[in-house]
Amino acid sequence: MIEIAVASGKGGVGKSTVAASLAIYLSKKGYDIVLADADAEAPNAHLVLGISSWDEVRNYSEGYIARIDYNKCNNCGRCAEACAFKAVRYVGGRYVISELTCEGCLTCSLVCPKSAISRARVIAGELRLVRRTKWGFPLISALLSLGRPNSGKLVTEVKNTARSLATDNSLVIIDSAAGIGCQVIASLAGAHIAVLIAEPTPASFSDLKRVHAVAKHFGIPSALIINKFDINPEYASVITEYAKKENIDFLGAIPYDDHVPKSLSLLRPPTEAFPSAPASRAFEEISKVFEERVLKNWSEWRVKFKPLEAKPYVPIIIKPS
Repeated sequence: MIEIAVASGKGGVGKSTVAASLAIYLSKKGYDIVLADADAEAPNAHLVLGISSWDEVRNYSEGYIARIDYNKCNNCGRCAEACAFKAVRYVGGRYVISELTCEGCLTCSLVCPKSAISRARVIAGELRLVRRTKWGFPLISALLSLGRPNSGKLVTEVKNTARSLATDNSLVIIDSAAGIGCQVIASLAGAHIAVLIAEPTPASFSDLKRVHAVAKHFGIPSALIINKFDINPEYASVITEYAKKENIDFLGAIPYDDHVPKSLSLLRPPTEAFPSAPASRAFEEISKVFEERVLKNWSEWRVKFKPLEAKPYVPIIIKPS
């Protein structure tokens, strides 16, 4: 099994479209594919594939929140006084615990004279599964509940589900979230290759370097795809020079193409909706390069592009003035 994490740092550069296009191409070539959408806060791989219903949806519980038994509560207010997170407020003639701000520490229960407060598991999100898309591979996705923390743990559940559906010969393609936070760290942890997506802008290049630093932290070899390269060819060259310097394998570039957003509005992959469009041809060519250069020479490629050393990623902490 090979885990392929598609990441970028910056949002909106085409991760989901690339991940879906790669999954479709390789599935048609006979590879056993499992596609995992690892963006629990804003999942959209199912939109690229035109999926509107799920074969299985199950709740994901994580953490605790406090609950008040109003049959026992005497409205003394000690819980509100003790709560360090200001999660207990007096509303409508009684004390109410906010599910959004309660940390489940149960300090309130310790001071309650009537033992009216207990804690309960909270539903933090849901896991969603399509066992077989029209292209033959499964899609695993997740959706974090509003206001709930620890999206990285939910992404780990997504990856564990994907691994349970995979075989020793499978390719697990992980559509990562934007940024370098918990979700992306969970996506990259355990991956065998990071396919990094960038567009030729300073913001994207800056975020590319950050997510590449995380990939190096885990000792993961990286490859690069530049999307919409022709909006600034000169800056695209700056990014490819960085890739060369950092030993990142440059797989190819995708031109700006109005057919891509049009295909997404139709809830269809670009390579299926407009197969002869410039971007679709580029998706196909890059997928072919990935197959021929990376997959068919996996052992050699991995050694060639593996970071010389795993460099711990140390974030810059900006202290308040």
